[in-house]
Amino acid sequence: MQVKVLFDKEASSNKFHTGWGVSFLIDDRILFDTGENGQWLINNMQQLGLEIDNLQAIAISHDHWDHTGGLWEILKKRKLKVYGCPNFSEEFKAKVRDSGSEFAGVDKILEISDNIYITGEIPGLYAGRGIAEQAVVIKTPKGISVLTGCSHPGIIRMLTRIKEEFPKEKIYLVAGGFHLIDEDARLVKIIAEDFRNMEVIKVGATHCTGKEAEDILEAAYKDDFIAIRVGQTIEI
Repeated sequence: MQVKVLFDKEASSNKFHTGWGVSFLIDDRILFDTGENGQWLINNMQQLGLEIDNLQAIAISHDHWDHTGGLWEILKKRKLKVYGCPNFSEEFKAKVRDSGSEFAGVDKILEISDNIYITGEIPGLYAGRGIAEQAVVIKTPKGISVLTGCSHPGIIRMLTRIKEEFPKEKIYLVAGGFHLIDEDARLVKIIAEDFRNMEVIKVGATHCTGKEAEDILEAAYKDDFIAIRVGQTIEI
């Protein structure tokens, strides 16, 4: 199965738009997060020869602007089921419904397409306030791969919850934002050690992880660290 990087802060070529936030396309059918800008996201899809009409559904990690900004342009072109968390803002839910699409709030693990799951809502904190977030889990012969938006509930906490749902599966890849941008290097090294203890095989840290934290994780994972770039295809 493939994961294509549609939006992020760096790109594999200058033909792609970059910005804040992330967007991943799973198996050319499930879109996870939409970055900060819809026109930029659509341009990146067009550059990769991808058609919006092939999308089956959209999953949103959390309802911050840099993960939902591209959603509205997509929904103007195609009505889709949008999977979020029950505690997303009422404004976000209403905007999805007003577009003619369906909002589905999920509070537990759910298979939304063959071998593609969302964790459902995992509570976390952001700026001292509660936040609802979810991750995507993809099951392949290599194990499970986990895609995150910002990991506000804590990346290790999220992985622990996922392992409870998939106890017999090894974790092949963890990729996305880990929200370590303001964390002390000692904590990041502990997280890298926790990844190793959980037998995570590959790590693709990006977005709000922060440059220093990315460097620490890359040093820990060496050739098994994946530098995420727009336009990239990751085989899982």
